Amino acid sequence: MTQEARRPARLPLRLRRGPVRWEAQRPTWREAKPMLLADAVKAALARPSGNWFVLGASGDIGAHRSFGRTVAGVEVVAWRDAAGRLLAGPGACPHLGAPLDRSPVHGGTLRCRWHGLALDGAPFAGWEPFPAHDDGLLAWVRLDEAGGEPPLPEPVLPLRPRTAGAVTAVHTVTGVCDPEDVIANRLDPWHGAWFHPYSFVDLTVVDPSPQRGTERSEGIAVEVSFKVAGRAVVPVTARFTAPEPRTVVMHIEAGEGQGSVVETHATPLGPDDRGRPRTAVTEAIVATSRRPGFALAHAAAPALRPLMRAASRRLWRDDLAYAERRWELRSSGRHPG
Repeated sequence: MTQEARRPARLPLRLRRGPVRWEAQRPTWREAKPMLLADAVKAALARPSGNWFVLGASGDIGAHRSFGRTVAGVEVVAWRDAAGRLLAGPGACPHLGAPLDRSPVHGGTLRCRWHGLALDGAPFAGWEPFPAHDDGLLAWVRLDEAGGEPPLPEPVLPLRPRTAGAVTAVHTVTGVCDPEDVIANRLDPWHGAWFHPYSFVDLTVVDPSPQRGTERSEGIAVEVSFKVAGRAVVPVTARFTAPEPRTVVMHIEAGEGQGSVVETHATPLGPDDRGRPRTAVTEAIVATSRRPGFALAHAAAPALRPLMRAASRRLWRDDLAYAERRWELRSSGRHPG
């Protein structure tokens, strides 16, 4: 291949030729076979997680105040030691059970607001730390009792570009469903152009393989165009994979942003006041490009992140409705899959 052939086009935008109205596009329900979707979800759920759960964005856990979240019904608190290392443990103070969420942290030591008990991350008075991991973008906690699997020393992380040269954004939303319902949504790309016409057009699934092999060799490959405005689109080839049972990753394999990923992580929280399951969906975007001008985008990352989060929020407004509806049907024995 010549250097000219390898060089990306000067502009990533394309104009759609003969654009089709939403109602006139080719139906995808025949390809989105219930058994095929069920097999993909089943294969994803069978992968090991090592009992690791996404706790939140790395940037949400700072040096001066603790971060709290209930994960799989377990109250968890996280903070950073004096060296910036992520620490985590039970979210109740071992003295009288005070909530440790949003407690002040001084020099890496957490101070309970009720009586000033100090925790530095080491075991104390029956309080035992949880294994924690910071991958540079997301914070993880390992809950062996809740996970019930053989533990792994680190989370099963997806392949992603180096964050140092990329534009990243993390967004979290919460829905009434199980993690499985979120995974099912992401492993159904056939709904994209029908359910999200404001973002996706001209979508074709070219490889509907279930998750059997390595992250790069298997998955569901899709040719799709991201809608910009009017007839202007950005065509790409993307592949959806599930490296572990609560994660689905979209890799951009060809087209603008080749190498970029969008990670969707589903974390069970616990039941709501009506006994329904709640799941936090954490979407992490790692955008990269071979274009020389991408350095300008990287420099403008603080301004771009709110826009990226807004786009993610709009998509997940619809996708959570999909996941919540699937849970409603499953829980009442009405799900056709």
